[in-house]
Parts: sequence; C-alpha cells; structure tokens
Amino acid sequence: MENFGIVLAVLGAVLAALLAGAGSAVGVGRAGEAAAGVVTEDPSKFSKVLILQLLPGTQGIYGLLIAFLCLSQIGIIGGTFVELSVAKGLLYFLACMPMAIVGYWSALKQSRASVACIGLIAKRPDQLGKAILFPAMVETYAIFALLISILSIFGIAGLPV
Repeated sequence: MENFGIVLAVLGAVLAALLAGAGSAVGVGRAGEAAAGVVTEDPSKFSKVLILQLLPGTQGIYGLLIAFLCLSQIGIIGGTFVELSVAKGLLYFLACMPMAIVGYWSALKQSRASVACIGLIAKRPDQLGKAILFPAMVETYAIFALLISILSIFGIAGLPV
C-alpha cells in the first residue's frame, strides 16, 4: 500500500496512452480501408485520401505525450523518483483521464468523419480543403482534452497534497 500513489499515477499514464492509441489505431484502420477503396479506383487520389486517413492518428500521439509528461513528473522517466501520496497519485490519474477518454472517443468519431470525406474526395477531388475541415472539427475536442491534461499534470506538482 505504500506505493499506491505511484501505482495510480502510472495507471493514469498507461490509460492515456492505451485508450487514445487504441482509438487512433481503429480510426486510422477504418479510414485506411476507405482510402484503399478510392485508390483502387483512382491511384492519383492517394495523397489526398492519405491526409484524411492520418487525421484520426493524432489522438494516439497526444495520449503518448500525456503519458510521457506524467511519467516524467513522477520520476519514472528521468531517474528522479518521487514518493507520492495516494491523494497525489489519484490526482495524476485523474489528470490523465481527459486525454484517455476524449482521445479514445474522438479518434473513433474523427475516423467516421474522415471516411465520409474520403468518399467526398472520391467524387469531388477538388474539395480537399473542405473535406479536411470536417474531421478537423472533431480534432478540436482532442486538443481541448490534451490541454486540460497538460495543465492538470503541471499543476499537481506544486500542490501540498
């Protein structure tokens, strides 16, 4: 029980990377299937649909960033191991949850928007700029979650808990 604070903090970091990464993997895969169908019919559209396929992958990067920041703050990365109370460990766990949960769901939803826009590019390749905007709007919420997690992780270090 003496290391339960560290366990909670590491669990939060793991879930941020795991859930955001899993959502991105499913999302990029789903969009890749649609993109491959378009490229089968018209290989010249490869670069346009590739951009749309990659968009759901950013949440995995954000989740990995949050995991690194959390692990760095608690000393797992960097070699300066910090003793954590259960309360502080729980705070780190909770700080990672916005990125874990929103990262997972937004990657899945962004992939649906990307798939639809890949269909748009199949019929109207001149509309790439507009097609990028639809999945990019979903990205906004992943960025909000990333910001909240970052601000929370850095805010915890100064707390007297």
